[in-house]
Amino acid sequence: MTTPPSAFPDVEKLVVDVLKADPALAGVTVAAQAPAGFDGTQSAVLVNRRGGAWIGDLHVDKPLIEFEVYGPTKTAAHVLANAARKALLATIGKQLGAHLVSDVEEQDGPRWMPDYLYRGANRYLCVIQLSLNVF
Repeated sequence: MTTPPSAFPDVEKLVVDVLKADPALAGVTVAAQAPAGFDGTQSAVLVNRRGGAWIGDLHVDKPLIEFEVYGPTKTAAHVLANAARKALLATIGKQLGAHLVSDVEEQDGPRWMPDYLYRGANRYLCVIQLSLNVF
């Protein structure tokens, strides 16, 4: 088994870039952390790496990507969650930066989840696993 690279790709940035380029998410805040003044009622997709695994023999990073998707209403948040999922699921076989997406698999979602930090929030969570070839 080979050892993992000393630095993995910044998968959060790669995914944020994919989502920002999708016309269905135009005007939506897409970021790795909530912007200043965020209260959970704005349209937003927050992208976070939630673990994953290195497959040494294949030189593949398999990060778990979580979307926290917010909207002004529950319905709006659900529509945004589906748009974000669709955009990321469509990356299979494509280059993200210097890395090839060899597989995309939904692990969970979209799942309604109240947000106790932002009491007025309408939030859905999704988890998608990418397989990124790391060269």
